[in-house]
Amino acid sequence: MSKPSVRTRLAGAAFALFDERGYEQTTVDDIAERAGVGRTTFFRYYRSKEEVIFPDHDRLLDLIRDRLATSSHGTALVAVSDAVRLVLLHYIDEGDLARRRYVLTSKVAALRDREIASVARYQRLFREFIADWMGDPTQSASLRAELMAAAVVAAHNHVLRRWLRGESSDPVAEVDEAMHEVLSLFPAPGAPVELGTGTTVVVFRSGQDIDALLPSLRRAVESGAG
Repeated sequence: MSKPSVRTRLAGAAFALFDERGYEQTTVDDIAERAGVGRTTFFRYYRSKEEVIFPDHDRLLDLIRDRLATSSHGTALVAVSDAVRLVLLHYIDEGDLARRRYVLTSKVAALRDREIASVARYQRLFREFIADWMGDPTQSASLRAELMAAAVVAAHNHVLRRWLRGESSDPVAEVDEAMHEVLSLFPAPGAPVELGTGTTVVVFRSGQDIDALLPSLRRAVESGAG
């Protein structure tokens, strides 16, 4: 069995100390000592104790950009789904470390704030990509891109949290299904709107009294329902 890397040992030592002493009471020197390395070695791998907790968001954002960049206009939404799956798989690969981070960030407000800021970076990246895909500079299109990006991130986070809490046995299948639900809400630009089996109501002005009109309206509704 191969020996854990220094980076992995530092992360393990940090989370063990956070569990024992609390986040605020644990120092960089404590983490380095527990991992059996010097302070200088710690800073070769992490810039702060806070950074030990979070995944490499810069690398994940680069992975997302790379996947989105390989898409064409016709495969843009597939690329969005693939990018979401990449992020989820990263957390799944972390395993217990991801779950321990989830517990810790739920207790420490400063860490929760950083996590929220990180989520905003993902949402901004998706929003910019979606807006470019839509190719429409109008205000309504900008809002639609914002709403779509928010829905994409919300779907990912919903599935991720279910997995972190041990409520999902197949998070990859769940995130694929969630993305299908999200993307079905946003047809491609220029795509015809499919008319469902709902009810269409046309309002018009008439000189007749409402009581005189109601029987005719009722018959029209019943006829349409049939």
